[in-house]
Amino acid sequence: MVDETLREQVHAILMIEKGFAVGTKFYLTSNESYIGRWDADNGVFPDIDLDPYDPEAKVSRKHAKIIYEDGAYFIEDLGSTNGTFVNRSKRLPVGVRQELKNGDEIIVGKTFLRFYILQEKNDD
Repeated sequence: MVDETLREQVHAILMIEKGFAVGTKFYLTSNESYIGRWDADNGVFPDIDLDPYDPEAKVSRKHAKIIYEDGAYFIEDLGSTNGTFVNRSKRLPVGVRQELKNGDEIIVGKTFLRFYILQEKNDD
């Protein structure tokens, strides 16, 4: 359950669809959301921390990021070891943005996520 304050800020969701912890939701509230694995020793604290859901450590610490810009969503691979894929197409080149649409499938490591746009983001 999302508290009301957070609900007003959430504009998109990533939900684990296949892998460990199916149905787990991650709420996107800012213009950039980093996907990866938490690593306090190296100062890596991603917004979407897949460490507890990635027992084989196939997700890189700094794997990818989702960007909201000019009314559109994009995903960008940050040089991950096992790649980022959208709708089972070719591996995204590092640093190249791929536009995301509502319902797109995102694969990071062995974790399958579904991207949902909840509302138009207010850029005020």
